[in-house]
Parts: sequence; C-alpha cells; structure tokens
Amino acid sequence: MATILVIDDETRHCKSLRKFLAHAGHEVHVAGSAERGLELAEEVLPEVVLLDIRLPRMDGLTAIGRLREHAPEAPIIIMTAFGTLDTAAAAVEKGVFDYLVKPFSLEELKTVLNRAIDTSRIADLPPEPTVNEDCPNVVIGKSPLMQRIFNRVALVAASHVPVLLTGESGTGKEVLARAIHRYSPRRDKQFLPVFLAALSPSLIESELFGHNRGAYTGAESDRVGLLEQAGEGTVLLDELGDIPLSLQVKLLRAIEEREVTRVGEHQPRRMRARFIAATNKSLPDLIAQGRFREDLYYRLSVYHIEVPPLRERTEDIPILAEHFLRQTVNGKPGSVLLPSTIEEMLSRPWYGNIRELRNAVEHAAIASRGAPIAVDHLPQPVLPTSEEETESDWATKVNRWLDDQIASINPLVDRNQLHEMLLGEIEPILFRRTLHHCRNNHSAAARVLGIDPKTLRTRLATKLTQRPVS
Repeated sequence: MATILVIDDETRHCKSLRKFLAHAGHEVHVAGSAERGLELAEEVLPEVVLLDIRLPRMDGLTAIGRLREHAPEAPIIIMTAFGTLDTAAAAVEKGVFDYLVKPFSLEELKTVLNRAIDTSRIADLPPEPTVNEDCPNVVIGKSPLMQRIFNRVALVAASHVPVLLTGESGTGKEVLARAIHRYSPRRDKQFLPVFLAALSPSLIESELFGHNRGAYTGAESDRVGLLEQAGEGTVLLDELGDIPLSLQVKLLRAIEEREVTRVGEHQPRRMRARFIAATNKSLPDLIAQGRFREDLYYRLSVYHIEVPPLRERTEDIPILAEHFLRQTVNGKPGSVLLPSTIEEMLSRPWYGNIRELRNAVEHAAIASRGAPIAVDHLPQPVLPTSEEETESDWATKVNRWLDDQIASINPLVDRNQLHEMLLGEIEPILFRRTLHHCRNNHSAAARVLGIDPKTLRTRLATKLTQRPVS
C-alpha cells in the first residue's frame, strides 16, 4: 500500500499505530525522536509521515523543514494532544497535509491517511504572523473541540472561499473570523465587520452597496458602500440571519459575481473582498420558514464551522478565566482565582458563553479590590433567554414524554414498545435534518450519521413513511 514513517515518543501509541497500519497492508517504520525520524526518512523515503508535535530535543514543527529535505513530496500528518491556533496555523503553514488531535479514532486516521496517499500535500500558507497571547482577539482553548477548530481555521485561512460561522451568542464567532483573516494572505488588508442587525432597515441597502447622489431623498452625495470599502480585505457579515429577504438576492449576486451595484446606478463595480458570515440563528429553520434564501445559504456555507458553546468545552474555562483576568488587572499583584472559584466556574452552565465568562471575571476583579478572587466576588449566573432552548429544557420535554408513554404501557403485555416508539419519534427528525444539511446526498448523510447507506435507505423507507406516534 504505502511506506509510512511514524515519529512519536509515546511507545504505546507507536505500537498501536504500527499494528493498525501493518494490518492494513502498509510498510511501517517507527522513530521515537525527530533525529531518528530524519535518519529513517533518508533511508526508506516514506510516502506519508505521521509526526507528533511534542518530541524530546527537536520538536515536530522544527523537524518538518528537515523532513522536506529527505522526503519532499511526502504528505505530513501532524499528531498532537494539545496545541494552539498558532501551532495549527504554523503546521499548515509549513505544508502539512492534515492535523489529528489525540486521542483520535482509527477511523479518523484511516480517512486522513487515505486522502494523504491519494493526493498531494496542501499548498504553503504565507509566513506566520506574530500573535500576542494577551491580545483581546486571541483564540484560546485546549479542549478537543477547540483543537479541531484550530485545525479547520488554519486550513481555510489560506483559501478565499466564503466561511460560515454558526453558534450561540457569545461563543467567539467574531474572534474566529478575525483569526481567519489574520492567518490569511489578506492579513495586511482591512478586516471590516458589518453588524447587519444594527443597520437601519430603510438604509441597509445603501450602507452595504452604496448609492449615487440623488438616488433617493436625502442622498446629497455619492456614497461608497461597506462592501466596496473593504477593498481586498475581509468582510464579516455578522448576524446574517437578520438581513432582509429583499436584499438577499443582491448579496448573493455580489458574492457570486464579485461585483456590487450602487443604489441609483446601473453599472456594476468590481469587488475583491472575501466573505465570512456569522449567525446564532438556525439558517435551515429560516429557510424552511421562507425567511432566508437557500441558494445564499449554500453559497456562504462553502466552509462551515460550528462554534461550540462554553458548557461543551469546560476544559477551557480555567485558561480563559486566567486570560481575561490578566487583561483586566494588567499584572497587579493579589488578583488570582482561588481553586474554589475555579470549581464554581466549572459548575456553571454559562448560557452567555465566553462573553458572560469575561464579564464575570471583570466584575470579580473589581469586587475583590486586588485580593484573591473568591466565589462571592462572582456575579450571579445569567439565565437563558426565552429564545434559547437549553439542554435541560430539552431533557425536561423528553422526560415528560417518557413519563406519559411509560404510564400507558403494560410491562406484562408490551415488550420493547417504548424503545421502538422513541426511535419512531427521533429517527425521522434526525434523518430529515441530516439529509437537508447534506443536500439530499444519501451517501454523505450516511457518513455523517455513521451508518451504512443501505441501512439509511432501508430506514428511510420504513421510518419516514410511518405515522409519528402521538
């Protein structure tokens, strides 16, 4: 199949990889250090390299350049248990093929490895920018969820395709958008955030596309729209779900044709900006309600990143809190978070996500007046808004449904009925939603669901034709 070089100082991990790869028919060579890996690379000329970041003496990032001397065409797949967005970007920048976060599944490895064998390595990114960890727009996280997002941001930054960032309010979508711009070839150009919800409904078209003098009452001079102002930089369309339906066709044309037409003008003007869109709303739901164009959704979601809520990546809470505290106190002595305060932070649901956490830390730093920050210095938790359905709300509804169904079942007569009833309720919803996101591609939907395409077709033929249990 392929000659594969594994460079990793974890003996157990190397044994697992060797066994799996050899069983798949590959020729496997293992090195416990970068130095030994370079020797083997010169001897065996590997077709693919699996490289750990953290190695004794010479680290993985440093070794990449040396490996290129011995195996210039071999795709390099980085493996790491903990990295930063800088690490991910630097790895991609050095020409790595992909970035696996430990612990990864053998299925993940198989998928990436097959692509690496069949395709050439990705193109290099521009030189890495210097990023100050204490700057307000740094992206921080050690959780597996954030490690994967670092990888995705680093990969998409090199391209010019539109990116769609979705997630709850306060999860850091704008910060990620700025990171994509910062690691892109457009880094020296303007980053222009456009908060669509804040624009006047009567003037939003003029704000976005510009207008000519006399185009309407009050248009006393020519105006360059925001999309033109961005030049060759990056435009962030924030709160995308709030853009009026009447303007969505014009926005779609601007993105597809790379041109804008000012209000009162018929001649289009060239536009070279890159688009990133962000929203906390479900665009598929808005499409179903007739409030958002499906073609615009697909055009903007060429590369989709779902930003997880803070409660799903609690490992990041302590380091985020410390980061915000350093920014707030600016190095003043005594301002530290007590262990009990960290424990309290870990126990909270943080419905306001990173924004709520930052506000809580700033509030506590003021309340503590320079002393160690205790639990009683924190503000009260923010409750979810009526528009947000939390996990506990969802669980309550499911429990209520289960209580009703269980009460109606005779356990002496009925067998396995509740399980089938629950699947009958959930599977059609799951299948419809997945197929919608996969544009009715059954093979893609089956991969997302983790089931065989034949199984999906069989269940669709039965579940989706059954009448839902009331």
